Amino acid sequence: MAEVLKKQIIKFLKHPDYTPLKLTKLAKALGVGSEDYADFKIAFDELRRAGRVVVGERNLVSLPPLSGRVIGTFRANPKGFGFVTPLEPTSHDDLFIPPDETAAAMTGDIVAAKVVKKGKRAGQMRYKGKVVEILERAQNKFVGTLSKQPEGWIVQPDGTGFTEPISVDDVTAKNARVKDKVVVEILSYPTEKYLARGVIIEVLGRAGQYESEINSIIHQYHLPSEFDDACLEQAREAGAQFNPEQSATRDDITQKAIITIDPPDAKDFDDAISLEKNADDNWVLGVHIADVSNFVPPDTALDAEAKTRGNSVYLPGKTIPMLPEILSNGVCSLQPNQKRFVKSVYLTYDPDGNVLSRRFANSIMYSAQRLTYQQADKALKGRTKTIKPEVVELLKNMETLSRAIERRRTKNGMIHLDLPEKELIMDKAGRVVDARPADDSYPHTIIEMFMVEANEAVASLLDRHNVPFMRRIHPEPDTLSMKNLSNLVKALGFSMPRTPDRTAIQNLLAAVKDTDCSFAINLAVLRSFEKAQYAPLHIGHYALASAHYCHFTSPIRRYADLLVHRLLDRYLQNKPIPKHQEQDLTEVGKHITFTEQRAEDAERELNTVLILQMLGKKIGDELDCVVTGLTNFGVFVQSRKLGIEGLIQMADLGPDSWKYNSRTQSILGRHSGVSIRLGQAIKVRILSVNIPARQLNLAPVEPLHSAGGQTGKSKPAKRPKKVRTRKRSKGKTKQHRN
Repeated sequence: MAEVLKKQIIKFLKHPDYTPLKLTKLAKALGVGSEDYADFKIAFDELRRAGRVVVGERNLVSLPPLSGRVIGTFRANPKGFGFVTPLEPTSHDDLFIPPDETAAAMTGDIVAAKVVKKGKRAGQMRYKGKVVEILERAQNKFVGTLSKQPEGWIVQPDGTGFTEPISVDDVTAKNARVKDKVVVEILSYPTEKYLARGVIIEVLGRAGQYESEINSIIHQYHLPSEFDDACLEQAREAGAQFNPEQSATRDDITQKAIITIDPPDAKDFDDAISLEKNADDNWVLGVHIADVSNFVPPDTALDAEAKTRGNSVYLPGKTIPMLPEILSNGVCSLQPNQKRFVKSVYLTYDPDGNVLSRRFANSIMYSAQRLTYQQADKALKGRTKTIKPEVVELLKNMETLSRAIERRRTKNGMIHLDLPEKELIMDKAGRVVDARPADDSYPHTIIEMFMVEANEAVASLLDRHNVPFMRRIHPEPDTLSMKNLSNLVKALGFSMPRTPDRTAIQNLLAAVKDTDCSFAINLAVLRSFEKAQYAPLHIGHYALASAHYCHFTSPIRRYADLLVHRLLDRYLQNKPIPKHQEQDLTEVGKHITFTEQRAEDAERELNTVLILQMLGKKIGDELDCVVTGLTNFGVFVQSRKLGIEGLIQMADLGPDSWKYNSRTQSILGRHSGVSIRLGQAIKVRILSVNIPARQLNLAPVEPLHSAGGQTGKSKPAKRPKKVRTRKRSKGKTKQHRN
C-alpha cells in the first residue's frame, strides 16, 4: 500500500498544474479517505525522509529543488528541443532542453545537463537545462535513405529519434545507390560545425519497397530476428514429444462444443469458448487457453528468449512471433479438429451476468470449428451457411451472456473508448492502395468480455493465495488530469464535473457518440489516463473497473500470460505456489511493458510510412479530416478514412493573424473572428509529404476566413427566425445540445 501511495503522491506533485498544498489538502486532492490517512502519512513521511518531497513555508508540500547538474538519458524531439530523464530517480519530471542547448545529443545518449531556473508558476519552481557533456552515445547505427548532394553522399536517418543528416564515404564498397535504404555506422558524431560521419555497413534495398521499409523498422526499433539453434531445437523437441493421448491427468472435454473466433489471417489461436447450462439453469462459460507452460519450462533457452522478446510483434504483412512457429502456429495453437492441451476457466453466471462460482482445470480439448469474426457476425444475423447447427446455437447463447456481462461491467464503471481502427488495403507488392474501417462487429465484444472475465478470475484466485504475480495494472487518473479534461470538454460545450468519476466519463462518452468531436474527445480521455502496464503492484485496472486483474488469455504471444500460467499450473497440481520476489517481477514488468510499447510504436510507424508513400503520389488531393490537436504552431488533423495525422501550420490556415488560446481550447483568427476547435470537421489538401521525418503537411481546401461552414465564428450568431413550437411544460429541464 505504501509503494502505491508514494507513486501517487510523486505523480501528483510532478503535474505541471500542481499548486503547493498542505498535507491534509493534498490527501483530499488524492482522494485519500480517513480510513487510509494513516497509511498515506506513513508513505509521505518515507518520501520526506528520502528527500523526495519537502514541506516549505506555511507547511506547503512541494518537490525539492533540482540540483545544479543532472545526469540522464536524452530524448530528442523533431522540432529541435529535447528532454533529459535523470538516471537517479528524482521527484521531478524530465528536464526540458531548449533547441540551442542540446549540444548535438541524440536520443538515448547519456548526458550531463546544467539545470537553470525558469521562474515560478503556481508556486512551483520551473526548470530548463543545457547539455554540457555527452557521456555515452546510445547507438552508433542508424537506418536511412542515401542521396547524392553537392557536398557529397548523405544519409537522411529515418524516424524522429535522430534527424540530422549523416555524411558517408565510399558508397561503392556496398554497391549502394541513390535512394537505397541503408544501415550506417557512425564514425564521428555531429558537432556545431560538422555533420556526423559514417560508413554504410548494410544495404536493405530500394527506399519505398515493402521489404526495405519493414527491414528499416526492424533495425530502427531493434526488433528480434530469427531464433537461435538452441531455441529452435527445444521447440522441435517439445512439438515432437506432444502426445494428446497422454493426458490422463487432464479433464477430457473433447466432446464439448468448443469454437475459436479470430481474425481471418490469424494462425496462433490462443483461446476457445464453450457455453452450457447447468442443473440450476445457470450459464457455465468455459474459457480454454492454450497451455503454453506445458511446452516452455522456466529457465530454458526458449523461456529466456520469450522473456527477452516480451511479446509477438504484428506488423502490416509480417509477424515476429514470441515463440517459434512450430509452437505458436503448431502444437500450441488451438486449431480446428485437433486435440490440444489447455488451461480452462469455468465461470458460472446468473441471468444478469453476475459470477456465481469459478473453477479451474488442466484440460484436453477439440475445436469443433474455427470462425472468423466476420463469419460469427453473419451467423448471428441469420446467415448460417457452412456453420454447424450446434455452433450457431452456441454463438447465440454467447451473445446473450456477453450482453449481460457487458451491462453488469458498464454499471460497475467499465469505460469503453470509441477510437475506430483502420485496416490497410495492400497490393501484392506490399504498397498501401487504400484503407477501410477495421471490423468492429459484436463478436469482437463477445470475445473481449469473456477474456476480461477469465483474466479477472485468475487474478482473484492468485490474490486469495497472497502470492506476488504479474498483474496488468491501470492506475486511477490523478485529479489534476481529470480537472484539465473537465475544462477541455466544457470549452467544447459539454458539461462535466471538475473531478469526474467513472460515471461522469461514461456519460461524456455517451453524449459525444456519433458527433464530429467524438474522436477528439475520446482521444482526450485516453490521453488523460495513464498507460496500462505490467507490475506486481496491487492497484487494479481503472478502465475495466477491476480490483484484481492480470493477463492470462494470450500466452502464445505475451510473456506476462505465460508467467501467470505457471502459477496457475502449480495450483492445479496442488503444489506450493512459489512466491516470486517482487523486485524480480518489477524488473520483468518494466521490460515487457517496454517491449509492448515498442511493438505498438513500430506497427504505428510502419503504417505511417506505408500511408505516406501512397499520399506522396497524391499531392494536391483532398482529405476529409477532423481536428485532433491545437498548438501555438498549428492544427493537427486526422484523416477520417486513413487514420493518419497531419499538420496544418499557422501560416497555411489562411490570410489572418492566428492565435492559440489554451483556456478556450481554440485557435482564433484576429481579424476574421474565425475559430478552430477540437473535433471540428475540416476538408484539407495535401501540400507535401516527408517520409523520413514521418510528416504530412496539409492546408485547408479553402482559406478558413471564407471556408463557408467549416469553422465557427467567435462572434455571437444571429438569432434564427422564430418558428412555431409547442410550449415546454413547466418543471422540465432543457436538454443538453450535442
